[in-house]
Amino acid sequence: MGDDDDEMRSSSSYRVLLISAGASHSVALLCIYKALELRDGGPDYLGKGVLKAEHNVNLIIAPALIGKSQRAIWVLMLAFVDSMATKCAIELRLADIINSHDGPMTLSQIASAIDSPTPPNTDYLFRIMRYLVNKNIFSATTDDGNEETLYGPTPLTMWITNDFELSLAPMILFQNNPLNQQSLHCFSKCVKQGGDAFTIAHGCNQWEFASKNALYNKMLNKGMACTSNLAIPILAQYEGLKTIGSLVNVGGGTGQLLSSIIEEYPHVKGINFDLPHVIAMAPELPGVTHVGGDMFKSIPTGEAILLKWIMHDWSDKECIQILRNCRKAIPENGRVVLVDIVLQQKEDGSFCDFGLQADLLMFAHTGGKERTEPEWKNILNEGGFSRYKIVLSIVSTCIIEAYP
Repeated sequence: MGDDDDEMRSSSSYRVLLISAGASHSVALLCIYKALELRDGGPDYLGKGVLKAEHNVNLIIAPALIGKSQRAIWVLMLAFVDSMATKCAIELRLADIINSHDGPMTLSQIASAIDSPTPPNTDYLFRIMRYLVNKNIFSATTDDGNEETLYGPTPLTMWITNDFELSLAPMILFQNNPLNQQSLHCFSKCVKQGGDAFTIAHGCNQWEFASKNALYNKMLNKGMACTSNLAIPILAQYEGLKTIGSLVNVGGGTGQLLSSIIEEYPHVKGINFDLPHVIAMAPELPGVTHVGGDMFKSIPTGEAILLKWIMHDWSDKECIQILRNCRKAIPENGRVVLVDIVLQQKEDGSFCDFGLQADLLMFAHTGGKERTEPEWKNILNEGGFSRYKIVLSIVSTCIIEAYP
């Protein structure tokens, strides 16, 4: 395991992201199953352990390994349970209830604090809590006095509370909403016939769907605001904004990220640029001017342009068009600042799980992709930026400066 994975696996927010993205493991497995179309009765669990696949290659599995390998597939198949249990905890506000209590809580105390028109089913609640304790979302201890289990917080708990500034709760609810899950079931169709998974599922792309569905648009914007909050500590370590006079945040949502930047650098003139239906929901923010438009047509001018987790939403061709419009919007000594994932291959050829999960989510929701550094270099060159440097890398998320 590489340094990247070691750092990420020690991060509580990363673990919550992996749990919330568990459905992508299961759907990827479903896609593999459909593609192979297993035949001839599948593996002989009690005999030779021969699995015959559509490509007519026999996979010989030693009987001693069958149990271990089968368990690994079951883990992949049921990974969505992680996501659904975490979503349940957020909907019931279990983390908020436990965090706000003065000390560990009994199951009955948690149940009585749940906002419900009828008394909660404590058996179901116990099973949910047992699962989340097993995932280290909550802790559990036994009171020696009456042997009743007491539940408390862990370092992961805060990431699913609703009142924590950097909470992942809005993104978890967004990613695990049934409307988003539908496109995950279209992977195999995309492999067979091409196209955009979200469009196959809903008849239009994600952005058009959001413009027509107010509830989905609100959920999407809350999720994006959540990622903006996560970008703040990353950008806090980046000193490249100190000397600029104006900054255009392309795809800036409702403006929270830009507002935080302006608070830190009040001399910067901030322009928050996004689609008109997104800007319509943006609040007034000191030092921020909201502008609605289409980044594929034109981008407001500024000394620097910030694109935070925007490019992974789009194909290479579309990214090149965005970059060319950015090039037109900045002076010769200007720059584009990209906050995005850079897929980094380790010595053994593997990648960090989070980056690949994010790549499949782009596949499902936007038709975009995560990119390796050579892929970034290619689209930057084609987009009019002959020079670039990665100035900061935190796990898989990087800050890239691109220059004309």
